[in-house]
Amino acid sequence: MAKIGQMNHVKVIKSLEFGLYVDGGDLGEVLIPNRYVPDNVEVGQMIDAFIYLDSQDRLVATTETPLASVGEVVYLRVNQVNRTGAFMDWGMPKDLMVPFSEQRVPMEAERSYCVYLYIDNSGRIAASSNLSHYLFEKNDNFKSGQEVDLLVVSRSDMGYTAVINGTHLGLIHSSDILQPLHMGQKLKGFIKGIRSDHKINLRIHRQGAAARDELGERILAFLAENNGVSTITDKSSPDEIFQQYRTSKANYKKTLGRLLKAKKITITPEKISLVSK
Repeated sequence: MAKIGQMNHVKVIKSLEFGLYVDGGDLGEVLIPNRYVPDNVEVGQMIDAFIYLDSQDRLVATTETPLASVGEVVYLRVNQVNRTGAFMDWGMPKDLMVPFSEQRVPMEAERSYCVYLYIDNSGRIAASSNLSHYLFEKNDNFKSGQEVDLLVVSRSDMGYTAVINGTHLGLIHSSDILQPLHMGQKLKGFIKGIRSDHKINLRIHRQGAAARDELGERILAFLAENNGVSTITDKSSPDEIFQQYRTSKANYKKTLGRLLKAKKITITPEKISLVSK
């Protein structure tokens, strides 16, 4: 069954001068205006189309893909703010509205925010920056150490809040951050642990032996790509080490120690060298 605010695989049932009609199931026949009709599409063919309400609140469809669908969190720019709310560019002809009641902080034109797309009571697609109203904040199935997809959505004195796998919210504590983060950034992360209140702590780097094993492989690969030599030693600055390997100096030194013990590298004060096999 076709859904508003989603890409749908639908059947073309009618062709007229101003566009195509597709079968929207319970939504009825839905028009794809000519400007969105692909070449060589025929009646009876199945196509992918995004269904939404146009500026006159009529159901229409497009073969173009918006920046997000209903049920997703996305980082969008505000085009304008008026007495109704904020209006964001989401890659569609009609801007996406964020009502004032759904703004976590008052939005400003030409700034960007992370928002969740939903269907409002009138059937229109709208957005909210009150992510905690739509996403889970407590753990129900995550395990410590599990790798997850993160989207950075807000900052506080404690650290950064991130969306986990598009469904949950978690916190990256400031003490666990080794690299600059910015709103809307997507990155891989890990479940650090579950607090006593069942909320989720996150980290963005592996820890322990697994992290050093992965880092060791990257160090060896870097050496192999640079004639077996690197000037980034255990005496290098934390900034230089982080720029290349996105890790702390302490973790880098421990990993070099493991590689040295395994006789895969040699170390002098000036360089690290790959041991020839």
